[in-house]
Amino acid sequence: MTPNPLAPAWLTVPADANALADHVWPPSAARAPSGELTVAGVSATRLAEQYGTPLYVVDELAVRARAREAQDAFTAELSARGGRAKVYYAGKAFLSAEVARWVTEEGLHVDVCTGGELAVALAAGVAPGSIGFHGNNKSLAEIDRAVGVGVGTIVIDSELEIERVADAARRHGRVQAVRVRVNSGVEAHTHEYLATALHDQKFGIPLADVPATVARIRSHDSLEFVGLHSHIGSQIFDTDAFAVAARRLLEVHAELHAIAPVPELNLGGGYGIAYTSNESALSLGDIAAQLARIVADECERLDIPLPLLAVEPGRAIIGAAGITLYEVGTIKDVTVHMDAGTAVRRYVSVDGGMSDNVRTALYAADYTARIANRASSADPALARVAGKHCESGDIVVRAEYLPGDVAPGDLLAVAATGAYCWSLASNYNHVGRPSVVAVRDGAARVIVHGETEADLLARDAGLRRNGER
Repeated sequence: MTPNPLAPAWLTVPADANALADHVWPPSAARAPSGELTVAGVSATRLAEQYGTPLYVVDELAVRARAREAQDAFTAELSARGGRAKVYYAGKAFLSAEVARWVTEEGLHVDVCTGGELAVALAAGVAPGSIGFHGNNKSLAEIDRAVGVGVGTIVIDSELEIERVADAARRHGRVQAVRVRVNSGVEAHTHEYLATALHDQKFGIPLADVPATVARIRSHDSLEFVGLHSHIGSQIFDTDAFAVAARRLLEVHAELHAIAPVPELNLGGGYGIAYTSNESALSLGDIAAQLARIVADECERLDIPLPLLAVEPGRAIIGAAGITLYEVGTIKDVTVHMDAGTAVRRYVSVDGGMSDNVRTALYAADYTARIANRASSADPALARVAGKHCESGDIVVRAEYLPGDVAPGDLLAVAATGAYCWSLASNYNHVGRPSVVAVRDGAARVIVHGETEADLLARDAGLRRNGER
């Protein structure tokens, strides 16, 4: 079949538009004999009938397996070099009480960056000492609560925070462990909005200013400086930028260690996952091996002890474990005029959109989609999966080959939506955020309740309780 000229160069016409790329979909995703998509033994049709659409679906065992894989890989690689590792789950990717329990039961710590995320982690029973608290603008109340409950570490993101955290620690009679977030100036090869270590951006303290910052921290009896922290971006597919960041940080680490011990080094997260069949991500084992080697070699060169290596994967733990189910509403073929003639793009509109997945509009992200309620033998046709919102940029999947007989009422599944979809969801156009359902061993259960119109109206102070003005 000849490719549609409107298709991006990376998107090829599939031999089978029903096939599920193993490295994109949850490991348990499969086609039942009926052709239905199943995840963890639960059919898409059953999920849609029971919980409605749009619907986030998360494979619990896939999340647990990835958390365990990360913990085991970094522990093994650091242990082999005489060191230790500490793996945090980056809660910003997706955090709920159940997810917090899953990852901590598999040995991970939890990284939070707001008072709300801290509240979820604490309510889920996460030990305060295993929580790390980030954020470039922590409020006084957030700092006070974090110190008061005994969070393990607070990441200092600006000079102002030194006094704020020190004062809170004195009030609570604690010595608070802190890290310093460093703006390393390393450019990760990712979308500019995802690069978090460029010089001209809001995060961290410039590398040249770190020694003076640490000296100020060490002057406070209520603070304990435990190490440097770096986060260079998200959705990164190699370790080259991590290597540069590690070397820059360890040069300063060695300078600080000459004055007093520096027990830890945190290189953050940002490991990419495959959203489409043409993408290939490093395994967690490969990432752990490469980062451990980079840090160990540099420490040997600098003649300093190997610090505890901390990392913060989020998307890499939960991203591929999640899918989103939608119902198709309308189909519209649009003729596009090109220099060489015309081509047709099929718009497949679904009952969700940028309110449940804003990444496509925000980052021009690409996704993979399949019909979920049946298999089809129809020839593939280039499609754009659009949402229901009043924005031309309300696109869920920019380009995908779907069976040509996709029709209203079909269920559509979009892969790899476990990270940064629910957590970035909104009520745009007064649409309620969808439920999140966990699937495991043929059973499903709600782990986050979706919002109803009644929920939205209940927050409107201009309405009386009976809904009348």
